[in-house]
Amino acid sequence: MWRSVRLLSPPHHTHLPGLPWDRPSSAPPSGPEVAAYFARYEEHFRFPVHRPVTVRRVANDGPDVTVTRDTPLLIHTDAGRWRARAVINATGTWDRPFVPTVPGASDFRGRQLHAAHYHAPEEFTGQRVAVVGGGHSALQILAEISTVADTLWITRRPPEFRTAPLTEADLVAVTDAVAAHAATGRPLRSVVSYTGLVETPEVARARERGVLKARPMVDSLTPDGVAWTDGTTEPVDTIVWATGFRPVLTHLAPLRLRSELGGIKLADTRAAVDPRVHLVGYGPSASMISAHRAAATAARVLAAGRP
Repeated sequence: MWRSVRLLSPPHHTHLPGLPWDRPSSAPPSGPEVAAYFARYEEHFRFPVHRPVTVRRVANDGPDVTVTRDTPLLIHTDAGRWRARAVINATGTWDRPFVPTVPGASDFRGRQLHAAHYHAPEEFTGQRVAVVGGGHSALQILAEISTVADTLWITRRPPEFRTAPLTEADLVAVTDAVAAHAATGRPLRSVVSYTGLVETPEVARARERGVLKARPMVDSLTPDGVAWTDGTTEPVDTIVWATGFRPVLTHLAPLRLRSELGGIKLADTRAAVDPRVHLVGYGPSASMISAHRAAATAARVLAAGRP
C-alpha cells in the first residue's frame, strides 16, 4: 500500500481476536501500522505459514472424480502439492490491478502507473498529473498529489460524496447489500457504488484548494496528454490509474465456480456450486468489518467438520 494510506473502517474492527492492539490514537490506522500488527499476530501465535508459495491451480484429483462434500481438493503450487478437504481463498484483489483499454495508450510519452504502484507524492513534484478513478483510492491519492503538483481528476461517473460520516451500521448494511448481490451470481460492483465517497480532512482541504473538480472519462490518450471526443485536450506528464482491481481467482478456474452471469454465487462464505471452497475477501467480505464476519463464519463451519 502507499505510504499514507488510511483505512476507512472503524479502528476497533481492524484488530484480530486474541491479541490486543494498543494504539496511541483512535484515528483510522495506516497501512504500515496494519501490516506490522498482522506480522506480530502471526509471530505471537506461531502460525505454520509456508512462504513464499505460489498457488498455480486448485482442482479435483483427476478428471472423472465424483465431487461430494468429502472429495479432497488438490492444490498445485511451486512448492509441491497439498490435498485438503476445503480451501479458504483469501487472495483479495491487490495482485490484479485493472487498467482500462484506452486508444492511444501506447503513444503517450509520459509515465503511466496504477495506484497499486503508487508510493508517495514527492516523486510528482512540479508535474501535471491526471488521476483517473472515482473511488476512495483515487480520492486519497489526488488529495495528496495535489499538494505538490498540478492535478486533473478524471472519473467515469460524476463523484457522489456522502453527506454524513460512514458509521459501523452503514458498513454492515453495505456488507448485507453486497452479499445479496453476490448471492445472485452477478459480477461484483465497486464498494464506492454502495458507500459513496467519504470526505476525510485531507480531502476537505483538497476541496478548499479547488482540486475536486472531476472531468468525464477521456476518450483517448495523445503523445502529450489526454483527449475527449469534443476536441478538448489536456497536457499531462503522468497518469495514475486508480481504476480498481479484479479478484485474484485464476487458480480456481478448474473448479468452474462462476455462474452464467459471470460472478461467483455465494452461500455465506461458500461457493454455491462447490461448498468446499470458501471465499473471504471476495464481494461481501472485502472490507475489514465484513472480512472478520466471513472469517469467523468459515472457521466455525470448518471447525465443525463441514466443508
